[in-house]
Amino acid sequence: MQRISNWLVLLALAVTAEICATQSGYQVISVNNGGTIRGRVKWEGPLPHLATWEINKDTEICDPLGEKRRDLERLVVSPNGGVANTVVFLKNITAGKAMDLPVERQSLNQKTCRYEPHILLVPVEAVLTVRNSDPLLHTVYMSGSADYNLPFTAPGQQISRTMPRAGVVDMRCNAGHVWMNGEVIVVSHPYYAVTDADGRFELTDVPAGQYELEAWHEGWKIVNESPVYDLQTQERVKRPVFSDPIVWGKSVTVSSGETSDVHLTLGEKSQQVSGGD
Repeated sequence: MQRISNWLVLLALAVTAEICATQSGYQVISVNNGGTIRGRVKWEGPLPHLATWEINKDTEICDPLGEKRRDLERLVVSPNGGVANTVVFLKNITAGKAMDLPVERQSLNQKTCRYEPHILLVPVEAVLTVRNSDPLLHTVYMSGSADYNLPFTAPGQQISRTMPRAGVVDMRCNAGHVWMNGEVIVVSHPYYAVTDADGRFELTDVPAGQYELEAWHEGWKIVNESPVYDLQTQERVKRPVFSDPIVWGKSVTVSSGETSDVHLTLGEKSQQVSGGD
């Protein structure tokens, strides 16, 4: 168990370094007649078989529809191939507009033993508020660019914590709801977007210039199972361990007052960018 834990820490640090490398030294300036980057992430090739996870605890709350298993939401592809929950961002931009990330991506709700939304975007040093809508014991265990273990014992309870460092924060539940998972992307500039249900994204008020547009998608394959203790029952349970995130991208030129259309593809054979700067 210790070896798996150490491996997860190293993975989180590596991914955090990739995202942090894109964000240092950002300056807010007035952007006049900025451009727009608009695009879509589409799946390429056959869809993989995606494992589900048994809902084996608190089923009256966690499984109100009686589905018995839970989609882990690690890869969500629309009927026409759009890939949701992909984080698209400008790499190494040094100056631009003030922070204006979507408000709905800056707070978390625990509802029917799910994290809503699955992917969050929170400014560095901003406060993330987590709410519990379930009449259950939940814990939000965060690791990576923030390290918290937040206990929730009643519906309506809220806890707020500052996100101290840019990077990726992995979220899990330590109260036996092992299928619960999500990610917080903590950022220090506003040129980030999460693709919608049809894989679409848009970055606005971009200063004219040439940029590297990168995309980040969490891993969706279950590569291992990690033994953990259910804090409520003190029983040992198994939690899925997922494959590494995929990071890729392409160059884009932005002209003043113009829209640049960018199309990205993701698939089983997608190649990682050569990490770092």
